Amino acid sequence: MRRGITATALVAALALAATACGSDSESEGTSKGSGELSGTVTWWDTSTAGSEDKVFKKIAEDFTKQHPKVKVKYVNVPFGDAQNKFKNAAQSGSDAPDVIRSEVAWTPEFADLGYLAPLDGTAALKDSDDFLKQAAASTKYKDKTYAVPQVIDSMGIFYNKKIFKEAGVEVPKTVDELKTVSKKIKDKTGKTGMYLRGDDAYWFLSFLYGEGGDMVDASSKTVTIDNAAGVKAMKVVKDLVDSGAAQTDATDGWENMQASFKDGKVAMMINGPWAVSDTYSGKEFKDKANLGVAPVPAGSAAQGAPQGGHNLAVYAGSKNLDASYAFVEYMTSADTQAKVTKELSLLPTRTSAYAKQDVVDNEIVGFFKPVVETAVERPWIPETGSLFAPLVTEYTKVLTGQAAPDKAVKTTGDSYRKLLKGWK
Repeated sequence: MRRGITATALVAALALAATACGSDSESEGTSKGSGELSGTVTWWDTSTAGSEDKVFKKIAEDFTKQHPKVKVKYVNVPFGDAQNKFKNAAQSGSDAPDVIRSEVAWTPEFADLGYLAPLDGTAALKDSDDFLKQAAASTKYKDKTYAVPQVIDSMGIFYNKKIFKEAGVEVPKTVDELKTVSKKIKDKTGKTGMYLRGDDAYWFLSFLYGEGGDMVDASSKTVTIDNAAGVKAMKVVKDLVDSGAAQTDATDGWENMQASFKDGKVAMMINGPWAVSDTYSGKEFKDKANLGVAPVPAGSAAQGAPQGGHNLAVYAGSKNLDASYAFVEYMTSADTQAKVTKELSLLPTRTSAYAKQDVVDNEIVGFFKPVVETAVERPWIPETGSLFAPLVTEYTKVLTGQAAPDKAVKTTGDSYRKLLKGWK
């Protein structure tokens, strides 16, 4: 899902070249002499193809109703490819988009490499005090703002109410209860209790936080993934699979997880609001009321879920900065965020959006808003996005029996210390 970075002098030089070369926009952002926005804004959207992308494409192209001389070129880029694809395009100085939908952890990395335009004082950052504090945190790097929060999210347990009723069980509040509930579901219905995605380390974080652990402590520049809490968290997820409480995978995790849950083969999965639209397309959830959402089960130390979300950032080499700034402001306005919530149940990042009726009435938002408010922030350092690659390798090995928990976190910790020079 996330890959490493190579911030070298060569990359820095290429970043300057990219800024000079610009993107593939057709023209500058204003018509000569008129002050009216014109030209093309290319937007790389990383939302889920087949569900979210249709909504975002329509909303993005509606920008032309406000600015008729601007053409929006919408491109859906698979999430797993977008981080490296953007860096490669920015390094080469060609084919980079004007605007990218950046996962929150990518923003400081792109800013550190010199690929993003600072947004303070631009039209992109309108009413900045309106943004949720935790959403705005991921947009900052070295006291400058390099992105605007588009959506914020966290994770919870999605469950099939019909299966729960048939098995006579309640939603588990702890990992121990999760095992007990899963066994009853298996005994009564023959279904597996939970699908635990095994090819993405983001799905591991709730268990890591639940045992009181974290990947790193940025304030003390200390790697913490390989401490006792990290070992315990790996043992917890391994036990869920070994006990039969959960099934997992080594590849194609998203597709396998969604298909199993939508078809009623498993009763639970851990997921976020981005999965709601696709989940409703499954046969088990034609009646939307059958979908239940609850907090992730607590571990032995705490109940924790990661803060996630996406920002919109402007490429520093864009030939159409003015139109790009205006596009970002439009896509992150309270009105646009309310439209996105109505269609996709994604959470707004603006405080004012939560007063709009489409947001007030949304049951999924009503659940996830307090979860987001208490979610655990990842460290907003350039290397955050790169911490997942070594972790997912070892996480998958543990779940599939190829590595012991203590060895897996030690290997991960060693990789982190190579990446984070000078850290303990």
